[in-house]
Amino acid sequence: MTHPVTLPLWLFVLILLFAAVTFASHFLFPSVRWFFRRRMERAVARLNTRLQRPIQPFKLLRRYDLIQRLCYDPEVTQAIVDFAQEHGVREDVAFQRARRYAREIVPSFSAFAYFGWGVRGARFLSNALYRVRLGHADAAKLAGVDPDATVIFVMNHRSNMDYVLVTHLAADRTTLSYAVGEWAHVWPLSVLIRAMGAYFIRRRSRDALYRRVLRRYVQMATSGGVTQAIFPEGGLSLDGALRPPKLGLLSYILEDLDLDARDVVFVPVALNYDRVLEDTVLIAKDKSGSERFGASISHVTFAILKQLWLRITGRFHRFGYAAVSFGAPLSLRRHPEISENPEALSAALMARIAAIVPVLSVPLVSHILLKAPMTRAEIEVSFSKCLKDLEESHVHLPRDNRDYAVETGLRALMERGVVSERQGLFQIGPDKTDIAKFYANSIAHLLIAKET
Repeated sequence: MTHPVTLPLWLFVLILLFAAVTFASHFLFPSVRWFFRRRMERAVARLNTRLQRPIQPFKLLRRYDLIQRLCYDPEVTQAIVDFAQEHGVREDVAFQRARRYAREIVPSFSAFAYFGWGVRGARFLSNALYRVRLGHADAAKLAGVDPDATVIFVMNHRSNMDYVLVTHLAADRTTLSYAVGEWAHVWPLSVLIRAMGAYFIRRRSRDALYRRVLRRYVQMATSGGVTQAIFPEGGLSLDGALRPPKLGLLSYILEDLDLDARDVVFVPVALNYDRVLEDTVLIAKDKSGSERFGASISHVTFAILKQLWLRITGRFHRFGYAAVSFGAPLSLRRHPEISENPEALSAALMARIAAIVPVLSVPLVSHILLKAPMTRAEIEVSFSKCLKDLEESHVHLPRDNRDYAVETGLRALMERGVVSERQGLFQIGPDKTDIAKFYANSIAHLLIAKET
């Protein structure tokens, strides 16, 4: 037992490595994790004192623990058994499938990632691309929401910049957990989005097991008080107009709801832009009827490099104005008649979103010029008439000046070649009508009733 043993050097080094890994995994790593977790908890506690709606404990759960909790939920367990029987597979195989779905859906929220660089990045990108304006927000009503209620922001979906803009404008109030589609489920973007607290959804999946796992996660987050942000339309608007709502996530939220324990409050949010970054891609998709977008990675990369080059050479101009309006909160506890009716709830929310869509220069000038070619004076007269019709809407006039608003709208459309001037008449190009309609459609619902 006490005799020396001779070993090759490589084997001795290998034994030392195994010993070091064992020591680190059993003694060092738990201590380090505990140290950093304690620091994180203290930092979150300080952060919560500054937020209008503090970060809920559910959102701070470790991702592994949340996945375990989701997989062993009684409803998910029953769905696993049903899936195994229906497809003739072993239950452990079905369980692994459910675990894979849970890993795909569940976020890994990091307060450091969200407030350290996420909000800063959102603020920088928003202001670099647009002149951002808060169209309307009733601060008193938003502040009067029950602190224990689950708040869900429901938004129209105009652009993938929607996520960035609302994150930027809501940063002083709360953290948002977005429902993100398959488009972002690529590495490393998916890692960054999960760290921001977003969860992934397959919008067109008909897999009953997947839908049950997603349903239970949404319900757990809602009952846990997590502030969420969803797009009732289920996808980007292809023609600029509001789309009919889809009931998927809303129906999940309403199912198994205990309003006595925690109220659920929906906050309508409406966004509009002088320029949507993906406008030509969305219009082309609407024309083709394709399920896929025409923008490849190379197309996106080229567009980014082009804008960077314009910025480096001093020729970059921001894409006009982007505005966001926050509507009056809708409490399910105060409106029990719609708490069990997803159709009624979605209709009420979309009506509230439609009423607060910000009116910007480019959409309004596009609406005017789609009627007929006009002189500058005629555009200004028509613009003034529209402003009177929109007195109850949220109109943003740059510098509070009608003439300057017309100027910015015309300039933006002319720089893109959508509008041209001939002999004093401004008119939309014959091959640019689709783009003009795309922007005009965003506010058409506010003007049609006034003009008929």
